[in-house]
Amino acid sequence: MNALGKHLLLELRDCNKEGLDDIDFIRINMVTAAIAAGATVMGESFHKFSPQGVSGVVVIAESHLSVHTWPEYAYAAADIFTCGTSVNPRIAADVLIEALRCKSPNLTEVQRGILVAVA
Repeated sequence: MNALGKHLLLELRDCNKEGLDDIDFIRINMVTAAIAAGATVMGESFHKFSPQGVSGVVVIAESHLSVHTWPEYAYAAADIFTCGTSVNPRIAADVLIEALRCKSPNLTEVQRGILVAVA
């Protein structure tokens, strides 16, 4: 199967609640994850919710990383979508899992832009 990209869906349960509610911590670790994976960071946008939670996206030349946190449930949902073969999205996932001290991660990989050979 030939695909344009990989999309990792991360279900991050049993994470550090304080980290999940800290916008600077989330931003730094999302950018760090992108760089560690070999991506080229183009921009970022993050928002801190009241009373709690953070959402954000890191735009990379190869696509994006996004996160939404629910500190009250010690849970985060993250997406890592990369195109091409120069970026390793699993490295980015590992960085986030470790940074958030996630005790119960679940990762699903989806092939995106599946190319079908034309006869």
